[in-house]
Amino acid sequence: MTIYSQIYNLTLKRKVHMTLIDPASQNISRSTEIAIEAERAGTDFFMIGGSTSIDMKVMDDTISGIKKETTKPVIIFPGSSLMISRYADAIYFMSLLNSRNPNFIIGHQVKAAPFLKKMGIETIPMGYLVFDPGMTVGKVGEADLIDNRNEDPAIAYSLAAQMLGMKLVYLEAGSGAPVTVNPRIVKAVKSQISVPLIVGGGIRTKENASIIAKAGADVVVTGTIVEKAEKVYDALEPIIREIKSVV
Repeated sequence: MTIYSQIYNLTLKRKVHMTLIDPASQNISRSTEIAIEAERAGTDFFMIGGSTSIDMKVMDDTISGIKKETTKPVIIFPGSSLMISRYADAIYFMSLLNSRNPNFIIGHQVKAAPFLKKMGIETIPMGYLVFDPGMTVGKVGEADLIDNRNEDPAIAYSLAAQMLGMKLVYLEAGSGAPVTVNPRIVKAVKSQISVPLIVGGGIRTKENASIIAKAGADVVVTGTIVEKAEKVYDALEPIIREIKSVV
């Protein structure tokens, strides 16, 4: 079964949690420790990457280290065409649709495609949308940030992503954002698309996570909280439990 099929089938049964681990934020040992504790807390998938570009060796070392100690699938969340690894189970073949820079819409994808084909990594087409405040990913990705108060642009972008054949839509407030994507926008987008909806950024409490999941997110992503937590399990387990309790 493909990784995408696993994601899709799981979203038909319940809400899904993914843990984002950015190799640029800590060393390999700490990344592995985070993954071990996140798996113990009940996460469903690991996303490895972020908005800061890192080289293939760091990706290889981080992903291989995590896979030696855990059992959950590893999906690359790339910030550039360099962020690929033969050890990953899949990669989000993502397009930052509201970027002003064509490299983030299609350029990096063109550069990476021949290497991904040779590696045989599963590619999952995804429309990636960055909302105000955007944080680092908004700046690095040169995004025209989507208004977090108006659902119409978000719906239009999300429908375009689906009509282009993308299998996932990701609404992103930015890692470490002071607010989440507006739950009203999450609800509006979910009502218009049929592909799984992922939401991340600014989700650091079980209350935040519950609101986003109840609004319609099929997949909830947390990242900054695990990077900053002294005890990853204690920080993450209540959030994951709350997400999975939403029906």
